[in-house]
Parts: sequence; structure tokens; C-alpha cells
Amino acid sequence: MRDDPEGGVDPSDPELRDVGAGLLDEEMGPSGALAHLYRGEIHRMKYWRERLDKTTNWAVIVMAAILTWAFSSPTNPHYIILIGVATLSVFLVIEARRYRGYDIWRSRVRTLQENVWSVGLDPSESVADPEWREKLADDYRAPAIKITAEEAIAHRLRRIYLPLFGVLLVAWIVRITAFSPESWIRTASIGLIPGPLVVALVAVFFAGMLIVACRPRTWHAKGELREERLRKKR
Repeated sequence: MRDDPEGGVDPSDPELRDVGAGLLDEEMGPSGALAHLYRGEIHRMKYWRERLDKTTNWAVIVMAAILTWAFSSPTNPHYIILIGVATLSVFLVIEARRYRGYDIWRSRVRTLQENVWSVGLDPSESVADPEWREKLADDYRAPAIKITAEEAIAHRLRRIYLPLFGVLLVAWIVRITAFSPESWIRTASIGLIPGPLVVALVAVFFAGMLIVACRPRTWHAKGELREERLRKKR
């Protein structure tokens, strides 16, 4: 075995050409090394999945506390609910960042499931991606985030946060309409900020959320249950 001039290993050394040979040969089936690799990726994916759940749990707890306080007395200001909207937005951004990390590990798991385990269980089927080995190897050499922040936010909005934001919006509307003898447009004011401007800002915010969540796009997240055929009972 020869060392290169920089003190590393020469990859052209004939003694190294057989390193890893047979590791993923289809006729041999998944090797023990690959099984351990798959189990490790499942563990990492599970860990990031738990981080997502923790963020969601805290978002729900904070939202419930804010709503409880906002409706505990008619004298409590309505804008505490808008503070809840801002807090929920922070949780959304944090969860979107975690989702982008989670997708790294899940994409690897899905690649192995589609091209190794499914073929091993049913050899009559071909692999889902003929270049999966090269792509997976590149991903191990240089891991990279595969989805944009906007796509991650859209996914979390669709799955979790749109309903939560909807609850806060309904609660705010009820708070400014049913708990004050004045006109709701005047009740919506916050200090020196007039009610019409507050209502306009709230409307723009929620319209922006709907656009981000529902606009047509090509989804890059791996393994999502978005296609209708995946939800049909067989």
C-alpha cells in the first residue's frame, strides 16, 4: 500500500481496488454493514422527528396559555392574541429549520428502502433510481440540505401550523367583536396604531401564510404522503 505525497492513501493503489467490494452486490443481498448503516440512519431520522414533535408541543402549550389568559377577563387586551401569533411564527421558523435537517436523514432512509430493501423483498422489481449508489455516496461525502426554507415552512404550515394560526385568528376576531361595546374596527386598535391598520396587517400576514402553504410547487421533500394514491385503501 502506497502513501501519496501529502501523507494520505493513494486511491489508485491496486491493493485498495477491492476495498468495499461486494458490500452492496445485489446477488448477495444487503450486507451486515449495510444493515447497520440503515439502522443508524433510522435512529438519526427518529431523533430529528422527536425534535420536530417537541417544537410542535411547545407551540400548542404556549398558544393554549395565551388563549386562556386572553379570555379570562374582558379587560385583558386583545393584542395578546397577536403576540401569540408572533410567538407561533417563531416556533414555525424553528420547526422548519429542524425539518430541513430531518429531511437529510429521511431522504437517505427512503433511498435505501426504495433501492435495496424493496428489491431484496421482490427481485422482480427494478431499483427506483439506477444512479442511487452514486447519489448516496455523494451525499455521504458532502451532506447537503435538499429542500429550501420556503418549502419546509410550507410543509409545516400544511401539516400543523395553518390550523393553529386559524384558531388564533378566530379567537382574535371573537375577542374584538364580542367583548367590547365599541365598533370592532376601533377595538382592534393597539395604542397609537389605528384599528384599520392593525386589521390590514393581520389580513396581509394570514394571506401570506396561505400563499406560501398552498401555491403550486414541485416538492423536493422525500417520502411525503401527498399523492392521493398513497392514501387509498387497497
